[in-house]
Amino acid sequence: MTPVDCFHCGEPAEGEPRITLELDGETRFFCCQGCKAVCETIHTEGLTGFYQLRTQAAITPRQLTATELDRLRELDHPLVQQAFVSPVKGGHEAQLLIGGITCAACIWLLENHMKKQPGVLSFSVNHTTQRARLVWAQDKAGLSDLLIAIHELGYTARPYQSDEVEDQLKAENRSMLIRLAVAGMGTFQSMMLAFPLYFELVSDLSPELVSFFRWFGLLVATPVVFYSADSFFRNALRDIKTRHLTMDVPVAIAIGLAYMASAWVTVMGGEEVYFESVCMFTFFLLLGRYIEVQARYRAGLTGNALAGFNPTVATKVTGEETEVVPAHQVKPGDVVRIRPGETLPVDGVILRGQSTLNESALTGEYLPETRIPGDTVHAGSVNGENPLDIQVEKSGAQTRLSGILRILDRVQSEKPPVARMADRIAGKFVGRVLILAPVVWIGWWWAGADNAFDITLSVLVVTCPCALSLATPTAITSATVKLRRLGFLPTRGHALESMNTIDTVIFDKTGTLTRGKLSLIDTRVTGSKDRDTCLRLASGLEQHSEHPIAKVFHNRPSAAIEEVTNHLGGGLTGRLGDQAFFIGHKAFVAGHLDLPEPESEPHTGMEIWLASDTEWLASFWLDDQPREDAAQAIKALQDAGIRTLLLSGDRSGHVREIADMLGIDEAIGQASPEQKLEVLQKLKAEGRQVMMVGDGLNDLPSMAGAGISVAMGTAADLTQLKADAVLLNGQLMQLVEALDTSRRTRKIIRQNMAWALVYNVSALPLAAAGLVPPWAAAIGMSLSSLIVVLNALRLGKQPRATSHSGTIRVGAQVAP
Repeated sequence: MTPVDCFHCGEPAEGEPRITLELDGETRFFCCQGCKAVCETIHTEGLTGFYQLRTQAAITPRQLTATELDRLRELDHPLVQQAFVSPVKGGHEAQLLIGGITCAACIWLLENHMKKQPGVLSFSVNHTTQRARLVWAQDKAGLSDLLIAIHELGYTARPYQSDEVEDQLKAENRSMLIRLAVAGMGTFQSMMLAFPLYFELVSDLSPELVSFFRWFGLLVATPVVFYSADSFFRNALRDIKTRHLTMDVPVAIAIGLAYMASAWVTVMGGEEVYFESVCMFTFFLLLGRYIEVQARYRAGLTGNALAGFNPTVATKVTGEETEVVPAHQVKPGDVVRIRPGETLPVDGVILRGQSTLNESALTGEYLPETRIPGDTVHAGSVNGENPLDIQVEKSGAQTRLSGILRILDRVQSEKPPVARMADRIAGKFVGRVLILAPVVWIGWWWAGADNAFDITLSVLVVTCPCALSLATPTAITSATVKLRRLGFLPTRGHALESMNTIDTVIFDKTGTLTRGKLSLIDTRVTGSKDRDTCLRLASGLEQHSEHPIAKVFHNRPSAAIEEVTNHLGGGLTGRLGDQAFFIGHKAFVAGHLDLPEPESEPHTGMEIWLASDTEWLASFWLDDQPREDAAQAIKALQDAGIRTLLLSGDRSGHVREIADMLGIDEAIGQASPEQKLEVLQKLKAEGRQVMMVGDGLNDLPSMAGAGISVAMGTAADLTQLKADAVLLNGQLMQLVEALDTSRRTRKIIRQNMAWALVYNVSALPLAAAGLVPPWAAAIGMSLSSLIVVLNALRLGKQPRATSHSGTIRVGAQVAP
């Protein structure tokens, strides 16, 4: 019986009788019924293109056991899904880790297969991380049914766990480092033998010694080609099958031709071998890729480090007892206890205790913040010195930290336009080089040159568009990681690129330029009691109210006021001993007194009065204060020539006051969402590139009309934000730094692309003229790649001090 391989997985099909299937008039053989069933499914769904696109054989499918099916069915339980499923528009979203992916064709098959499943709204796989984003309608399909559909194709799927992916990233990093080390050792060993011959440092070598050197070079170069350079060949085969040319095609051709020609000369005899060029080319190319992958590796660890801030267990408080439970089983309303040094597993409000929290995982702000009862806290924050009891508001996939992780996943999976453009240029360049290389060989061979092969090899190597393919994604990744560290989180792939064109920034007022909460800005005593006594009396009354005005007084020393009554829309009344006290707006307090009203002095903000039953005691002025760095950020933008506007729905007088305080020239108040959108459309009609900064809720209609929209991180649930970026820590100066980083990114990408194009255009005629030997071509190409990669990595440096003192670049202009 003639041995055959399985059509699906490539394993020997040795069964008897043979397992076969008629497909498109041909008999296909299979090693097992599982492979046959998968092939039938692929054929039935019209996805047979998978077999033409794949570059490696598929994994042999394995039938699920009853226990494995039961475990998948358990994932349908709502309590289990709390850990990794979150509600989105139209359905629910789950993050999955897919196993068994061998090439890009696997992703194509999975995505097309899952789109045909009932209830699936979207399904996408990130090839780098092998993570999938599944959005489905729970009323039409259970999660386990969809996971079983993935298993039926021979792949595995399970809920994403950050520690597994981090281990995978580390394993890939180790593998690349080993490949680089093998190529490096091969390069050094082969160059030790080649350099004396190149520079005639050794003369009168016997034919036996020359043959020994060549056989030793073959021995050294073989593991470099078949192990270190293995990925180049696999990727080139994939690119040829999919008719999408990348730099791996000329790389694989150059390495393969040089190695085979050198091996032929070693065995059969001849003039020249290229083992040192093969090793050097592979080493320098891998080194450039390793540097680029390291940037992506750090970006991946950034996301996984964030995920690692989310504990898997929580200490639940029930009466006087505590118990440790899985974090995803904690429900809103429960109380959890956080000991010093522990990380918060939930979003909630502090009930008891006061401590400092390190919130750098969420906001990028490394300095701890003091948090007291009544403050909102978030999962991922690290508790400082004192225990805290927290009432749960959100847990599992609904926390703010989980929302940030989902946004990071989406941004990293999107390819910005500039990267797609670089890929297109590189693809066209590769096509031209593949046409030019044989023309060069024919020309030199026709001219009778002995080194026609050397020249052709140099053309293939020196013109490899590695710089174009490596530098752009490295720049984007470095800039994104830097901005995330600053607390500015791009949520769309185009955000970083689009920001460099911004010439107009529109701000909302409340919660954007201001803190979004009232604070006491002035106290004016009108009675016989001193200021501190008046504040204690006011705090004693306001402790019995949850109104936003009352919260201004909650964390102050208070008098023991009794018999407090809350008068809706007016104020509060209470007693201290035999004396009655009243607090509220002026008309409310006056209604409880038989005394003339004191005169109000001109002041900004809101006026609250305190009185006893015998006298008016004091007035308190409350207002929403600007953020500490708002004026500095506005000045930095204006100094750079960026137009700033304040557009708010609040009353015009207060809007104008804030604008004057911060130095904003144009301010529009009492603007409805429709009017805000009209202003934006008018600016766009004038040719303005507009950025809208708002709180992400009532500003969403106008933010949707802006070129770039930025939401403050404290404004809304990040899972529902439609903004292009989120300012997590609320520091407006980081907005200035983000705009500067965007412009620096554009500048560096232009530098890199210009250098890559100039290098290739200059090197090509030199190589075609026979002036560049293969080993020099390898060094030149690799150095070109390293230059642009290292240039791109400069974006990842810490923010420059000048950016925080008001410097920002706009195009070629630098404004102090």
